[in-house]
Amino acid sequence: MKHINALRITAGLLAGTLALGLAGCGATAESGATAETAEQPQATASGESAAQEDPYAYLSDFDYSSIFDENGYVAGVKATDYVTIPQGFAPTLSDAANTVAEEDIQSYINENILVSYAETTQVTDRAAADGDTVNIDFAGSIDGVAFDGGTAESYSITLGSGRFIDNFEEQIVGHMPGESFDVVVTFPEDYQSAELAGKEAVFATTLNYVEQTTLPELTDAWVQEHLNQALGLTSVAGVNDYVRGLLLYDQQANEIYNELTSQLAVADEAPAELVKYFEDYYLLTPYLYSQMNGVTLDEFITSGGFADTAAYLESIAGYIDGAVQQALIMQALAETYGIVCDTDTMNAEIMDQYGTDDPTTYTEQYGETYLKMSILNSLVMEHLIEMANA
Repeated sequence: MKHINALRITAGLLAGTLALGLAGCGATAESGATAETAEQPQATASGESAAQEDPYAYLSDFDYSSIFDENGYVAGVKATDYVTIPQGFAPTLSDAANTVAEEDIQSYINENILVSYAETTQVTDRAAADGDTVNIDFAGSIDGVAFDGGTAESYSITLGSGRFIDNFEEQIVGHMPGESFDVVVTFPEDYQSAELAGKEAVFATTLNYVEQTTLPELTDAWVQEHLNQALGLTSVAGVNDYVRGLLLYDQQANEIYNELTSQLAVADEAPAELVKYFEDYYLLTPYLYSQMNGVTLDEFITSGGFADTAAYLESIAGYIDGAVQQALIMQALAETYGIVCDTDTMNAEIMDQYGTDDPTTYTEQYGETYLKMSILNSLVMEHLIEMANA
């Protein structure tokens, strides 16, 4: 599992940007809880017809591997034509990047491993407190009239998370399960929906219960039962070492990548096919949501407050530029150090990381050359870390 975690500066960054794109379109569960999906399109007969004429329909055939070659490079692109690596460039690492705090290891174990095996119970005998996850029903109205997207039942929210409109979560604190009350909030003046912007809304709310999560006790026996087959781990000490390695790599990779962006010069003009690839990558998830709602991508995007899809792309241009820059930098370094990810290398890495010589599980969704690109970037970063620690 090392590569999946290590690629937060490469392929992992792309996954994060999809969530950003959805948030911009008001398509998250969080936004629905505060009426941010009031304008979200719903599937209709006319909408389905319009979706068939969507100029972005080509996204339904998006191929993650479309621009990468058999070695994990962007096909036909010599990245060193776009990236200038200073003579004598040598990455460095601080003591902080090479040290993992024990509390960070424990937090990671709790939040990324044990939480998957946690037991949740419903607490009804105490008041909700800041930081609690609570289950609520609510129905929003303005001047006594309900609005679309403002109603939900059995909705879970962590108080203090900031997922709802300002002052919504705070008004739940102190109430007892089973209690019904009004939560009064005011939508911001610059709210994406003009019909709601600046308006005071009343949410008739019922606190159903407080969710209490209990993590299992981490013991050697528990590790052998739950983590041995997937990760080959047999002890608590082994889990700690495994997580320490993940966190150490992340720290080192992030620090080195910051050095790369500050010391390597990237040309303003990037390969057009690479820019187009990342534009489509960013549009893919909103497009799939538009299809679920039976509308065109433009209709879905405008429901989130943007003029059209072009305006949405302009709003995230910085993220697209960052992804393009990242791809060029990592490939330029691969070219410089003679690193490739051919099929033999890919299979060896998959065997090393996952204990199987069959990459089908990983290639069916993303394609072989996309997987090679991801592994290539990880190999480049590992090489840089070795250089820094030499």
